[in-house]
Amino acid sequence: MRTTTAGDVTILLPDLDPEELDPVTDLTDDDLRDGLVEEVSWRGRQIEDQGIRGCRITASDLGEITWEGGALYGCEVARTDLSGAALTGVSIERCSVTGSRFTGTRLIDVRLKDVLFDNCRFDYATLSRVSAAGSVAFTDCALVHGTWSSCRLSGVALRSCDLSHLELDACRLDGADLRGSRLHAFATALDNLQGIALTEDQLPDLTRMAVDALSIDVRADAAGGRNR
Repeated sequence: MRTTTAGDVTILLPDLDPEELDPVTDLTDDDLRDGLVEEVSWRGRQIEDQGIRGCRITASDLGEITWEGGALYGCEVARTDLSGAALTGVSIERCSVTGSRFTGTRLIDVRLKDVLFDNCRFDYATLSRVSAAGSVAFTDCALVHGTWSSCRLSGVALRSCDLSHLELDACRLDGADLRGSRLHAFATALDNLQGIALTEDQLPDLTRMAVDALSIDVRADAAGGRNR
């Protein structure tokens, strides 16, 4: 059993031995199990109700794939391009995703459990009704200009991420660990942030969010003060 921690979140990760995996170059109609997928291109492929389990996927092109239903379980994904992909109703569990690109990717009704995203790009990504059913962490990820709606991500770790211009609509991040993350122009309702963890140097950004949310009119002192 292999685990990692991000703040207070402990994640159970896959423990794969590449020598025990069979090289795979193409998808079939059956579930893909115990495969070593290296430098392949499945760009634009359609996957339906299919599982990928116990696989290591590296340096591959999965851009613009359409995946509906099924599961990604016990997999390692590294340096792989999923830009423009659409994942709907997919369960992702006990997976490590590192150095991969999700630019413009759409995740809809996706369930996450024991998942680590490390040093990944989610710029301009759309997450809709994504839920964390267990430990989930994003570390050193760029989530800029993304749009997340109706997501249930209580207690997730978003450590040392760039959240600039990330917009959250009806998303729950209560209890989330945002320490070290950049919050410039991060937009969400304050009641979605109950109990989050921040560092002291992030408080000015939180203050700015509060001022915007409450439409507070911040004015300079009246010139000269009050006559006595």
